[in-house]
Amino acid sequence: MPNVKYAKRVEFMKDTAMYMRGLFDNMTDPNMRSFGGGAPARSVLPMDCMEEIAGEVLSDAGRGFEAFQYSAPFGLADLRQAVCDHLLTPTGIEAGPENIQIVSGGLESMYLICQLFIEPGDVILTEDPTFIHTTDTFKMCEAKVIACECDDHGLVIEDVEKKIQEYDAKIVYTVPTFGNPTGRSLPVERRKALAELGSKYNIIILEDDPYRDVRYSGEVLPAIYSFDKTGNTIMACSFSKIFAPGSRLGYAVADPEIIYALRDIKIATNSQPPGISEVLLAEYFHRGYYEKYLAKMVELYKAGRDAMMETMDKFFPEGFKRTTPDGGYYVWVEFPKSVSTSKLKERAQEYKFTFLSGGDWYPNSDPSEHDNTARFNFTTQPVEVIKEGIELIGKLACEMAAEAK
Repeated sequence: MPNVKYAKRVEFMKDTAMYMRGLFDNMTDPNMRSFGGGAPARSVLPMDCMEEIAGEVLSDAGRGFEAFQYSAPFGLADLRQAVCDHLLTPTGIEAGPENIQIVSGGLESMYLICQLFIEPGDVILTEDPTFIHTTDTFKMCEAKVIACECDDHGLVIEDVEKKIQEYDAKIVYTVPTFGNPTGRSLPVERRKALAELGSKYNIIILEDDPYRDVRYSGEVLPAIYSFDKTGNTIMACSFSKIFAPGSRLGYAVADPEIIYALRDIKIATNSQPPGISEVLLAEYFHRGYYEKYLAKMVELYKAGRDAMMETMDKFFPEGFKRTTPDGGYYVWVEFPKSVSTSKLKERAQEYKFTFLSGGDWYPNSDPSEHDNTARFNFTTQPVEVIKEGIELIGKLACEMAAEAK
């Protein structure tokens, strides 16, 4: 092993990095039927239309030169316009291409924003639990992550304001719609209040909203960004959930001044988004495929969600609690304290099923304090596998609960 000294940030992110290694190992193990990842179903990936689009546009007579050459650090102009037309305007967000930065995957927005705003030791407030992959990024940038109180509807605004004052926080991070990992959605009045806190304390409200368009039930909720009056809210979204993870594309929506600053960080990082993916995605929107595939996605995932919740209610042990997500990818479960989900996961893996134990998703707690929690994904597996796997996991959990008595 080389006798070299790593940067301090590697130590700061050690625990979350180790967890993320295991997460990706589970997602990519071909022998495991996983409820642990956050991937789209194979059947909704737009491979057939991409075959058609790629053949036409990745040629010298089409958009080949544009795709294969260096391009604008902001991202392709027509893709930024497509984001406005197809994703923002329909949800009541007033924005133009000048408000859009195309990024290399949704998480790059978090990295660029941290590079722009965060000094070592600065505080970022999050939900409790929160998206562990993002906390990995925050810790890499040497931020201190502080969790805020949450209830069944998400962030408790009074506690957020208290902690803004207590820690002189720089950023409040939230996944407000079908949140990761819980599936909960923040009510309208709390969204408005968060935007107002950003203005009042002159801090950034970072609205991570990659699941917003994948809705199965309930009323469409306005974005936090739509309530912002001072440019203190930044929305970060990904195309991984509504197009394809392999495209490595996402976008940020912000005040033009912030977008220009993010562009400078982007240039210093990797110059531009992946041009081939950008051209293919722009054409995907222009040719009307997005709405068609979104409808297909919603129909399929709703069936998976319903099957998962129904099977949980039938086979999970007495006293368990779960969320009822109106969209997105996940159901969050709290088992009785007698059920250790880290041990339950080990037992399930003997039968080639896996999921994510939830203890590590609480930023300021020892994982053992919440070892009765778990995140289950319902988008990747077909309904019959969901029913089989959740029934098995439920029976194993019941056995564990009985053993503890």
